Amino acid sequence: MIMKKQKSRVVMVGKIPIGGGNPVVIQSMTKVRTADFEKAIKQIIDLEKAGCEIVRLALKDREDLKGFKKIKSKVHIPLVADIHFDYKFALMAIDCGADKIRLNPGNIYKKEEVKEVISALKSAKIPLRIGLNSGSVQEPGSSRMAMPDKLVESALAYIKMVEGFKFHDIVVSLKASNVIETILAYRKFASVCDYPLHLGVTATGFPYAGAIKSSIALGVLLLEGIGDTIRVSLTDKPTREVYTAKVILESLGLRSFGPEIISCPTCGRCEVNLVKLVNDFENKASSLKLNPIKVALMGCVVNGPGEAKEAEIGVAFGKEYGLLFKHGKAIKKVHFSECVDSLLKEMENKHG
Repeated sequence: MIMKKQKSRVVMVGKIPIGGGNPVVIQSMTKVRTADFEKAIKQIIDLEKAGCEIVRLALKDREDLKGFKKIKSKVHIPLVADIHFDYKFALMAIDCGADKIRLNPGNIYKKEEVKEVISALKSAKIPLRIGLNSGSVQEPGSSRMAMPDKLVESALAYIKMVEGFKFHDIVVSLKASNVIETILAYRKFASVCDYPLHLGVTATGFPYAGAIKSSIALGVLLLEGIGDTIRVSLTDKPTREVYTAKVILESLGLRSFGPEIISCPTCGRCEVNLVKLVNDFENKASSLKLNPIKVALMGCVVNGPGEAKEAEIGVAFGKEYGLLFKHGKAIKKVHFSECVDSLLKEMENKHG
């Protein structure tokens, strides 16, 4: 059971509300040069189709700024400008229409420079993400301080400076590459501050390992009611980040994005190509606009009938044929080759 959601302020990123009990928002980041605006636009369109709600882009030079401006004119999803080292790029990104600015306290920390950025954010009425990473965190005090404490103390110091400029439209992230350090940092910060939190684990390694690390860290925090928006950082295609984020949120009952597929892992008892069936079904079902529904695809007669009965629609296979269930009742036999179309037809009838 998810603990009561921790109270946080509401911050608007474009038309997307973050915090305040609103649904947890999915974010990702483009993985091409922002200057290469045609490729960036394609990635953003693919991300939006996959279910991403906010996209971040890296801006490191003037060519990237030119690309950002062109991208902003071609897409509708809110865009976050990711700024490092040179605060002036934040000012220019705001002029280019950024919906949020991300600053790293590890490399943009001079008071007068931050003050200029905040002034521009106020004028544009857009928020700031204070994005800390374990790889670039400033030493707030003793170098012997544990990483979660470094992240939290650095965040609080930066927030104090920003609040001194009478600015409070702030989202905070405290990402470490270590799962435990990430959890501890977010827990500690959430206990002392009510700004909305962007959850993530940074530099997660191979895609498979990264998905697992992110699922553990984000799952623990979200179960504790901590977190208002998430990014699953993977060394992979950006859409994979979104698919993983959706599964995390659906698994916790926090969001629903369409059919929930229950399928067996297969074993020596399975006499059909269940992997192909699941992939075919997922590919076809993903293009349909359907309300949440649980669908069971089971490969043998041991657990299959029971799981299929528990789902709203399900099938349990023997050798070539499967028994199709709907709301716990067997309604007909289907051949393996016709199974996907039969399931989709039943789903459409249910929502028709």
